[in-house]
Amino acid sequence: MGKAQLSPSMMCADIFKLGETIRIFEKHKIPYLHIDVMDGSFVPNLMMGTSVVKQLRAFSSLPMDIHLMIEDPGDKLEWFEPQEGDYISVHAEATLHLQRVLAKIRDLGARPMAAINPATPLSALEEVFPDVDAILIMTVNPGYASQELIPQTLEKIRRLRTLLDERGFEKTEIEVDGNVTLENAVKMRKAGADIFVAGTSLLFRPGNIEEHIEAFNREMEKGSR
Repeated sequence: MGKAQLSPSMMCADIFKLGETIRIFEKHKIPYLHIDVMDGSFVPNLMMGTSVVKQLRAFSSLPMDIHLMIEDPGDKLEWFEPQEGDYISVHAEATLHLQRVLAKIRDLGARPMAAINPATPLSALEEVFPDVDAILIMTVNPGYASQELIPQTLEKIRRLRTLLDERGFEKTEIEVDGNVTLENAVKMRKAGADIFVAGTSLLFRPGNIEEHIEAFNREMEKGSR
């Protein structure tokens, strides 16, 4: 595995300190800003529309990790003006023609990622392994922050890593999203996770964000020895 990467969940950030927070992420070379897009239909919440994405792009050059928790995402990809270096994830459960949408993401210049909810089996994605740069495993049911980890998703991460490696997709990254505490991140890393969506359980919990970043890096380095 490569270096463990943080993808801060921007819906969890303090909007009154957003600029200061993003500058901290730039200072620490955080690779992505995680953008949760919710439509109130596929998930029971509304969150982070196109205007937020445009403002963030104007403020920072950090790539986006755009998580589309919406129905029919293929019809709406252009709304987010995908850029080179961005990840865009679409859910297998919300996409009728998944390969077509993943191909469109790549054609638009971004990196395609397929996502699945906790109860969705890995078999829903096996046919698109050649079409993605990463797979997002939801470790809680999407829609809200501050949920508890669904324990069986740890084994799901492990099985996915094994499947990818056995089939020659060793470079395909695994992203995890949901109750990524420091303790859970260590377990997820051991199971095979590469990218960690960090929200109220890790980066945006009470305390100093820089100290939380440093604590994460220390634990990940410790686990790689």
